[in-house]
Amino acid sequence: MVLDPSWDPFAAEAIHRLADLYGSPLLVVDAERLRDRYRRLADALPEVRLHFALKPLPHRAVVEVLRDEGASFDLATNGEVELVRRAQVAPERCIHTHPIKRDADIRTALAAGIDTFVVDNPDEVRKFAKYRRQAGLLIRVAFRNPGAVCDLSRKFGCDPAEVEELIGLAESLDVRIRGLSFHVGSQAPDPAMHVEAIEACAGLIARTAARGTALEILDIGGGFPADYCEPMLPIEPFCAPIRAALAALPPGVRAIAEPGRTIVAPAAVGVSTVMGRARRGDRWWYYLDDGLYGSYSGRLYDHASYPIEALNGGGERLPSVLAGPTCDSIDVIEEDIALPVLAIGDRVVGRSMGAYTWASASEFNFFPKATVLVVDRGRILVGEDPS
Repeated sequence: MVLDPSWDPFAAEAIHRLADLYGSPLLVVDAERLRDRYRRLADALPEVRLHFALKPLPHRAVVEVLRDEGASFDLATNGEVELVRRAQVAPERCIHTHPIKRDADIRTALAAGIDTFVVDNPDEVRKFAKYRRQAGLLIRVAFRNPGAVCDLSRKFGCDPAEVEELIGLAESLDVRIRGLSFHVGSQAPDPAMHVEAIEACAGLIARTAARGTALEILDIGGGFPADYCEPMLPIEPFCAPIRAALAALPPGVRAIAEPGRTIVAPAAVGVSTVMGRARRGDRWWYYLDDGLYGSYSGRLYDHASYPIEALNGGGERLPSVLAGPTCDSIDVIEEDIALPVLAIGDRVVGRSMGAYTWASASEFNFFPKATVLVVDRGRILVGEDPS
């Protein structure tokens, strides 16, 4: 045991213990919080099969914790296919959802036993002509959502009016279309667009059934929110209108989803150390051993602002600047943050840092990425235990 099993791994005492043992920067993931977030979403959408999207936090221990909770998985790359294979996830619990794929990507997934893929245009449908006996497809439909933090229908998805034409092309090639999918965008502020998209897809499914093509799956994507500096709608009231809309789907159609952020964001904290400081003008600049090129990459790529605090916690809080370790001037985490006066060696914690942080970090300037520690009741999963 690295920690007392009764300790909250996000409490100051536990973080200090972990940083003393493993150094920093760290991304500390709490397995119990992962389980709780998965269970809450599963309870809120009891008839929906949840395929955890690996993209926000593709770590083997995270996959194994969710695998044991009964999760299925949403994959988009060969690396993700290999990760779930190493984590001994059954292929029937996986779907491949990247709408644009190389032939090698299709072959890799099929060789792993994964047989459900997503397409959104005629060229992608044609790629499956030679795999017609092995694969089934979901057609991704675009529903633009300006309210989402990241509008994922800008880059992927066909217009709803194009769905029947794509189905007709697939039928002419003897390629099986299993259903439809959509993604209303990441960090949706409310469920209105989910409901609108479900209702639109229900109409499309009914029309295709009337012309003799029965679809069996509706993939409602992700977009379920997580709290950062501002609270979002809790997952239970967020999902209530979605559940009601799904109840009106045509008979024989089952729903699946691709949650990511909502499960992992609250389940991790980033731990960094002040490696230097300088008084510049009227405020202290604190230079951490993690920054925008590391775990705080989500500030740029994910448009996220994380709740940040100093673990020493004492003294008057003054306007300060938090900067990353690299020699690049863009590497500034917060330009104006209230902090007590910090000393070199003090530790700083970012909360809600499980999604699109370590996953999109680099080792620019040869500063290493944070070490990921998945803590489960005091034990470290998939890693060395130095105690």
